[in-house]
Amino acid sequence: MSCLGNLIWFLFGGVWNGLGWLLIGVLWSLTIVGFPIGRQCFKLAKMSFFPFGKKIIYHDSSASLILNIVWLVFGGIELAMVHILSALILALTIVGIPFAKQQLKLAQLALLPFGAEIIKQ
Repeated sequence: MSCLGNLIWFLFGGVWNGLGWLLIGVLWSLTIVGFPIGRQCFKLAKMSFFPFGKKIIYHDSSASLILNIVWLVFGGIELAMVHILSALILALTIVGIPFAKQQLKLAQLALLPFGAEIIKQ
C-alpha cells in the first residue's frame, strides 16, 4: 500500500508540497542563523514528497524545545492548520481517509519538527 499510496500522493499534490518546502528550506539556509530551520524544512520536504510508510519518533532535548518554540512563533501553527484543514477535507470521502492520516502526520511534524526523526515502518 505504501508504494501505491506514495505514487498517488506524489502525482496529486505531494510534488508541489515538497517543492514548496524545498524552496522555503533554501531561503532559510541562506543565513547562518536560519540554517537549522532550513534543515527542518528539508526534512518536511522529504516527508511531503512520500509520507506513506514513514513514522515520526521524537527525542527530547532543551535545544529542540527552544527551536520548536521559535518555529511555532514564525509559522509552525499556520502550517499545521493548513495540514489539518486538508486532512478534514480528505476525510470526507472513504478514499481520502488514508491521505487524511498522512496530512495529520505532516501536521504533527509541522508543529514540532525539531527533535523529530523520520524512520521507515
